Amino acid sequence: MNKQLRNWQRQCVDTALEHYLRASHFFCQATPGAGKTRMAAELASRLLEQDRIDLVLCFAPSCQVVEGLRSSFCTVLGRRFDGQLGAVGAAFTYQAMEYRSEAFWTLLDDYRVFAVFDEIHHCAGHDMVLSNAWGQQILQRIQDKAAFTLALSGTPWRSDDRPIALARYSSPEGRLICDYRYGMQQAVADGVCRSPRIVLLDNQKVRFTEELDTENIVRTFPNIATLLGESPVTYEELLRHDEVVDQLLDLARAKLNELRLLDPDAAGLVVATDIVHAHQVAKALKAKGESCQLVTNKTPDAQRVINLFRRSHCQWIIAVGMISEGTDIPRLQVCCYLSRIRTELHYRQVLGRVLRRTGQSDDEAWLFMLAEPTLQCLAERIADDLPEDLAVLSRVPMPAPGSSLDSVPGRASVVGNEDQAKTHMDTLSPLKFEGGATSIFTSKDLSTQSNHQVSFSKHYRQQLLACF
Repeated sequence: MNKQLRNWQRQCVDTALEHYLRASHFFCQATPGAGKTRMAAELASRLLEQDRIDLVLCFAPSCQVVEGLRSSFCTVLGRRFDGQLGAVGAAFTYQAMEYRSEAFWTLLDDYRVFAVFDEIHHCAGHDMVLSNAWGQQILQRIQDKAAFTLALSGTPWRSDDRPIALARYSSPEGRLICDYRYGMQQAVADGVCRSPRIVLLDNQKVRFTEELDTENIVRTFPNIATLLGESPVTYEELLRHDEVVDQLLDLARAKLNELRLLDPDAAGLVVATDIVHAHQVAKALKAKGESCQLVTNKTPDAQRVINLFRRSHCQWIIAVGMISEGTDIPRLQVCCYLSRIRTELHYRQVLGRVLRRTGQSDDEAWLFMLAEPTLQCLAERIADDLPEDLAVLSRVPMPAPGSSLDSVPGRASVVGNEDQAKTHMDTLSPLKFEGGATSIFTSKDLSTQSNHQVSFSKHYRQQLLACF
C-alpha cells in the first residue's frame, strides 16, 4: 500500500476490500477536505491488482469535481483515465449519464466495472417513484450490473424527503448506515484537516428608518438578529450593503495577510450570492489593493480559471456556485461567506474548501460571516461534528390538499431544524446606494411599497467560535 496514504484512507480501503467479499456496495462518509478521492483511487488500484475488476467509471455532480477525479485516478492508477481506447476508465457528471449511448451501458454487461459515485447525496431514491433523474439512472443502469460500487459523501443527507440513492437505512429508526465514517473531529485530531475558526460579525447599534407616506419611523436594534427578526430588512439586503461587505472583507483580509507571512501562497475565497454581487465584492477588493479572480457559471472556460488560480499567487477568488463542493484548492485558508444560502449542507461544503491541510503550520481555517441566527446555529453545530439526527430519515403522511406543508408536525424530511435548512431566495428590488460615511442603502419593499434605510454604528462586535 502506498505509504503516502493517510491512516484513515488505508483503513477505509482495507475495510472496503473485506466488505466486497460479501457485498457489492460500500458507503463512505468522510468530512469535506479529508481526501475521499485519493482513497477511492487507491481502492480502485487495489481491486485492479487483485484482478477483481476490469474498468472504473466515476460519476460526480459537476465538471470541476469530475476533473479532479480524472486527475487523481490517472495519477494513482498510472494509466489513462479519459474513456478512450486503452484507458482503464473515465469520469462523467451525473447530468451526462442520461446522454450516454446504449453501447456505453453495455460495458457493465461485458466487463467487471467498479462504479464510484462522488457526493452521492445529489442522487435521490430507492425506487423509480422517489428517485430524482440522477438516482433513476443509477437504479436502472448501474445498481445491479456493476461488479462493485462505492458511494462517497461528506454531507450524507438531503433537505427534501427522499433517501439517498444506494444508501441503506436502519429500521425502524431510519438511520443512515455508513460502512466507514471519518468525521471532522477525528480529521482535525489526526492533522488531516485544519481546525475551523469561525468569526461572526455583529453591530451593537443598527438604525432602521422606514418611510411611510409622509412619516418617518426610526428604530434602533441592538444586533443584526433582532433587526432581521423585527423589521422588513432581509439577510440578502445586508449582504449587498457596502459597509457590511467592507467590514467582512477587512476582517478576512487582515487574517489572510497574517497567514501569508507564514505561507505566501495562502489564499482566500469569497462565496457571493449572485453574479452582480460577485462583481460588487471584486470591486471592493480591488479598491483595497487586493488581487482577485472571479468565477461564475457564466465565466468562459471556468475550469481553466480555477486551475490557474490553484497554481497562482493571486490572493482571492470570488465564486458563485463554482467552489462549494469537491473543488480542491489546498492553498485556500480563509473564507468570507456572503452567500444567501443558509442550509447545513451548503454551509459545511463551503467550510470544507478551507479545511484541507498542506503542511505543518497551516493548522487553522478561518471563516467570516454575519451574525445571522441560522448561520450562527450552523456554526455552533460544527462543534458537534455532524449531529446524528441529520442522518435520520423519518416519514409521515403528506399533508391534506390546501394545507401548509410546514404546518404538519414531523413532516417527511431528513431530520433537522427545518428553519435552519431553508434556502432564502427572496426576490429583491434594485438597491439604491447613497453616499455618506454610514453607507446607507434604500430599497423598495414590493409588498408594502414602503422605503427603508439601514445604517450601522461604529461599534462592531466580533464573536469567535473555535470549533476544535
